[in-house]
Amino acid sequence: MRHRCRYFSVAQNNWNARKGLVLGVYESEREDDSLHLTESAAGVDRVLSGKLTELLKISGPGLKKGKSRIFYGLHEDFPCIAVVGLGRNSLGVCGTEYWDTCKENIRAAIAGGCRVLQNHVLTHIEVDGCNDSQSAAEGAVLGLFTYDDLKTKKKTRVTTQLHGSGCVSGWEKGVLYGEGQNLARYLMEAPANHVTPSVFADTITNRLAPYADHVTVHKRYRGKRLICFVVLGSEEPPVFLELHYNGCPDNTQCPLLLVGKGITFDSGGISLKPPSGMDAMRADMGGAATVCSAIVTAAALNLPINIIGLAPLCENMPSGKANKPGDVVTAKNGKTIQVDNTDAEGRLILADALCYAHSFNPRAIVNAATLTGAMDVALGSAATGVFTNSDWLWEQLHKASVVTGDRVWRMPLFQHYTRQVTDCQLADLNNVGKYSRSGGACTAAAFLREFVTAPHWAHLDIAGVMTNKDEVPYLKKGMSGRPTRTLVEFAAGMANKA
Repeated sequence: MRHRCRYFSVAQNNWNARKGLVLGVYESEREDDSLHLTESAAGVDRVLSGKLTELLKISGPGLKKGKSRIFYGLHEDFPCIAVVGLGRNSLGVCGTEYWDTCKENIRAAIAGGCRVLQNHVLTHIEVDGCNDSQSAAEGAVLGLFTYDDLKTKKKTRVTTQLHGSGCVSGWEKGVLYGEGQNLARYLMEAPANHVTPSVFADTITNRLAPYADHVTVHKRYRGKRLICFVVLGSEEPPVFLELHYNGCPDNTQCPLLLVGKGITFDSGGISLKPPSGMDAMRADMGGAATVCSAIVTAAALNLPINIIGLAPLCENMPSGKANKPGDVVTAKNGKTIQVDNTDAEGRLILADALCYAHSFNPRAIVNAATLTGAMDVALGSAATGVFTNSDWLWEQLHKASVVTGDRVWRMPLFQHYTRQVTDCQLADLNNVGKYSRSGGACTAAAFLREFVTAPHWAHLDIAGVMTNKDEVPYLKKGMSGRPTRTLVEFAAGMANKA
């Protein structure tokens, strides 16, 4: 009898190379199972004399969006080939989802394919650009991230590269976008005793070292009378981190100033949080992590724009030095604040940072903070809440978020909420609204507005997007690093308009 060969049998001589390949296939626009391979996948299929198409047809129905199939021993250079479903090729920007559906499908599919091959202990993966090399690179880099620095058994480290003749510059840009978000994820995921304020500042300083010719870093441990230095009760010394990225040296103006809340651990202070879930408060410096990571990425991309970043870094702990409910402190602009809830500390350190930001006379000020649980209740993990006094600034942020798929949603900044924080018994302002939990995210934004005079300011409440369970398929469970890529895309948009 004639010996039968299985196309998916493993070629042992190639397995030692530990190389994999991820290829894409589109869903049919018609109600049938016809195949629509990407350009790279079609090229591989031609090399294999149509074997890839044949196996896809006999191995089951057409690949749906996000699904994958693995084939072994087909190609002498790639022991494993993952074919992933990209959905329909005709999709673009969706007017109800407010993102580019095709880009999101590519990110999710490529991330899934890379993870499957990583689980096969492959150390190098070539990736189909899927006609959008940047999105494919973002999916690969974001999908392969894992934080296992403190584990003895670690995940296989995988390198990736673009397969075929796709857009190399787009791939390289996507890698930098993904690595920027992964830096924020790393900082947010690490335990609080491993990322203290000083360690955070040193980490960012080290990541900016290759760009020292156009980046200046200032780390202040005392001197300026800022709230982060005087009211929180931690034994860890606070740091005020100030970054200057000078991507346009001929222009002395600062078009963009970013401020990030940097509470490296939030116990709630004297107003102690419940123990359940408190470990996640190691990521309460997500605002600082995303802002600083965005500046690192801007420097890596060599964006032609000047950006200043401010990050007040400290812990919020109960101690004899901590501020107490009912205490009154004075902000940098002279306004007094009654601290009725020490667990609403993020807005206190942001208040002074926002006052200081105005001294640089920037065109736009954007602050990011994991500020309120109320934002998580309002929007969940679907989008970052944006409170802004500028229609122009909102349009730029929204436009950037459509491209990255890391969405933003505009929230109200009414005087209705301002009155709830200015109606205060002992001081000019109260750090919580007088109706307690009602509209908590909105009253927090109203509080911050009392320290802003700039015509273009936006507050990004990122509490809802701080973590990922399974909502974003190309991010694993854990800290998300959102919305780093949206901040980078927003900065790139401003640079193009400068």
